[in-house]
Amino acid sequence: MTLAGLRIGLLTASASRAGGGVFEAVVRQADLIRAAGGAPCVFALTDEHVQADRARLGDTPVRDFRVRGPKQPGWAPGLLRALLAAELDLLHLHGIWLYPSYAGARWARATRRPYIVSPHGMLDPWITERGRAKKALARWGYERASWREAAALHALTQAEAADISRETGREDSLVIPNAAPSLAPARARAGQGIVYLGRIHPKKNLAALITAWRGLAAGEATLTIAGWGGAADVAALERDVAAAGSSVRFVGAVHGEAKDALLRDARALILPSFSEGLPMVILEAWAAGTPTVITAQCNLPDGLATGAALACGHDAVSIGTALATTLQMKDTEWQRRSAAAQGLAASRFSLERVSMQWTQAYRRLAE
Repeated sequence: MTLAGLRIGLLTASASRAGGGVFEAVVRQADLIRAAGGAPCVFALTDEHVQADRARLGDTPVRDFRVRGPKQPGWAPGLLRALLAAELDLLHLHGIWLYPSYAGARWARATRRPYIVSPHGMLDPWITERGRAKKALARWGYERASWREAAALHALTQAEAADISRETGREDSLVIPNAAPSLAPARARAGQGIVYLGRIHPKKNLAALITAWRGLAAGEATLTIAGWGGAADVAALERDVAAAGSSVRFVGAVHGEAKDALLRDARALILPSFSEGLPMVILEAWAAGTPTVITAQCNLPDGLATGAALACGHDAVSIGTALATTLQMKDTEWQRRSAAAQGLAASRFSLERVSMQWTQAYRRLAE
């Protein structure tokens, strides 16, 4: 089965690093559509990185539209006009709560063609409880209409399918995970450092991570925090890092080869989050052969079951215990966990398997 002859729009708030894991998922989605013979086209709101990151999408056309007024909800009137003129066979929205949800619903109503909504974890209770007034307006103004117009709602995990059902009343979600990148060469040995890589945001629980690190006898090991975020959140992190001493460093945003090297050289990647969908950075770490430390909210129980991941809670004591276990791990155990990580990236989360699931779903909806 192929996607030959299908023109598929990928609609999202940000077609750049500013979109974090959602952008990475869009990149993978465009790759798999092209590989299956379809023609992807990305539609997004303009941001400060979209031009620099356009090459990440290869030959996929990227159209971005200037926002008029505040960033939230991100009103960009040119977006809907472009969608309606694009002669798409199917439109797939990645991420919710902003103007693209409105534009997607209007497109679906006007064209009567299939429309898919992927919330990417944005219906998790931790998220929906924040900014409740704005989200209530968004539900009333356009989100409920978007959910009604969708031919399918997509969940990354069974846990997200339950969140979608609670919010929308629909119980027919497609459950398809994100895809991991291609495997790096198998790693012969563990690195010394622990890495966090991602958005600098309260939901990532970095303050507790740094507190936990300060309580460890870490020897020569280092904690490297890499990422981006709002000015206030970054400033708070920098204060915590400065107080933690020389074994903790914040290196800002990393991309491309620098990101690959950081993952490849780490002993483990940690993500002590309060809320996630299915985090791309964990799949990237596993493909690099790097074990992980994760909370239950990372929604990757397979990692815990196979040994590719160790569990931690949200408090500093629990995080510290998991870090100490990781740092004290014998080489043979580390190598077993590294192999388990790549095993998951090459099986359940492989691009080939995920591509087959999406090819079947897109083709069925477009018939």
